[in-house]
Amino acid sequence: MIDYIFEGDLSILIDELVDLIFKELNKGEDKIVIKKHILDFINNHKIVLYNYLLNDQNKSNSICLLGYFYYYGIETEVNEQRAIELYQQAAELENIVAQFNLSNEYIFGKSFQNKNLAFELSKKLADDNYAYGYNNLGYCYENGIGTDVNDQKAFELYQKAADLGNSYGINNLGYCYKWGIGTNVNKQKAFELYQKAADLENTTAMLNLIGCYYDGIGININKQKGFELYQKAANLGNNNNYAFGCNNLGYCYEDGIGTDVNDQKAFESYQKAADLGNSYGINSLGCCYNWGIGTDVNKQKAFELYQKAADLGNLTGMNNLGLCYEKGIGTNVDKQKTFELYQKAANLGDSAAQYTLAWMYENGSEIKKDINNAIYWYKKSAEQGFTEAQLSLNELLKE
Repeated sequence: MIDYIFEGDLSILIDELVDLIFKELNKGEDKIVIKKHILDFINNHKIVLYNYLLNDQNKSNSICLLGYFYYYGIETEVNEQRAIELYQQAAELENIVAQFNLSNEYIFGKSFQNKNLAFELSKKLADDNYAYGYNNLGYCYENGIGTDVNDQKAFELYQKAADLGNSYGINNLGYCYKWGIGTNVNKQKAFELYQKAADLENTTAMLNLIGCYYDGIGININKQKGFELYQKAANLGNNNNYAFGCNNLGYCYEDGIGTDVNDQKAFESYQKAADLGNSYGINSLGCCYNWGIGTDVNKQKAFELYQKAADLGNLTGMNNLGLCYEKGIGTNVDKQKTFELYQKAANLGDSAAQYTLAWMYENGSEIKKDINNAIYWYKKSAEQGFTEAQLSLNELLKE
């Protein structure tokens, strides 16, 4: 810390920094972007705050900001448990930023979800006329989090958040118009709202807008424009949407969607997504090694990546891992594991695994032949639009 920064100055800077976080949260800025702005603020002022925050725990802004530091690993190691504890302390002192963060964590967090508290805190923030609160409360009503599902209220709350300029509220309002949630379906309006939120660099909206361009929702099909948006989304940061953007950009390069086929760029894009822990990227990278797309064939590496994707719950990864055990790709043939993986993926709704499982039951491949089970799984797969399953089902029912 520079020696001419006095404690009083640090206290003022902490308040300024928390106010910056508040404004960006309320307008729906991406949390990774907010982290970058925090780091820029600290670097621009040439300060180190962690030790000061540790010894200044009587003020709600200091408590809240220390929680931020623990949550994102700023000047210390990541400690989400400690971060949540500090947010709770600051929230009890009516710190709005802490309440925002807790609301978000209670709704979307992996380890600290609490449906009832999510609704209560979101309602409190909405009652205080915060855009962030309106959006989160709308999400609670849409998805029945801590309350009954109420599409009409969800739509009205997203509208309020959108009117206040919150990018997530604008995106979610577009989603309502696309699917008729609390309002009539209006594809044109959905497209316009996704575009508006995407212009605010909301990566969720960018992905929704891409879907509009690829499928012709509210706009003419324009795969070139969709590809450009994938590029933009993949260059905005390193959040979950960024990882999805990288994976989908790889898919565009691999299949020549909106651009020329480029296996090397496909491989590199999948690698970026995989490095961020995205299960789809990991599975796609496994396919590259399996088939030699943008890299040398490496069956062992493919098997390891399919295993990693499957461990993360990726259904396509499970299906591909089952195929590895069935065919001995990068590992020894193991028919029992093959069946177990196809069964698991099928139970979780993977249409390709359901089809394969049905085929195994129909033909008695490594399991006891069971036509009733074959029909059941063919139907499950066919209901999801898997053409081969419908054809096999038709043939089986003729017999």
